[in-house]
Amino acid sequence: MFTIEHDFDATVITLVDEGSTHLEEDVTIQSFSECVTIEQYDPRKDEVCKIVMSMAQVRELAAALNLPEGVYRMKPKG
Repeated sequence: MFTIEHDFDATVITLVDEGSTHLEEDVTIQSFSECVTIEQYDPRKDEVCKIVMSMAQVRELAAALNLPEGVYRMKPKG
């Protein structure tokens, strides 16, 4: 299950792990104009872990999800 909310300065996506075995904590993704943040609570450390990705990294990740194993470089736009 997931939710999508449009805030003033970001789009917020929350991924909820559903199922019967070994559930992970929710993942929150916030998309801003200049970057994307990914957050997940770590109960072992009792803190939220945060990753910040540039928009270029997000585009490469999206492309990588549909490619076979290998090394790739995105062509610059234009």
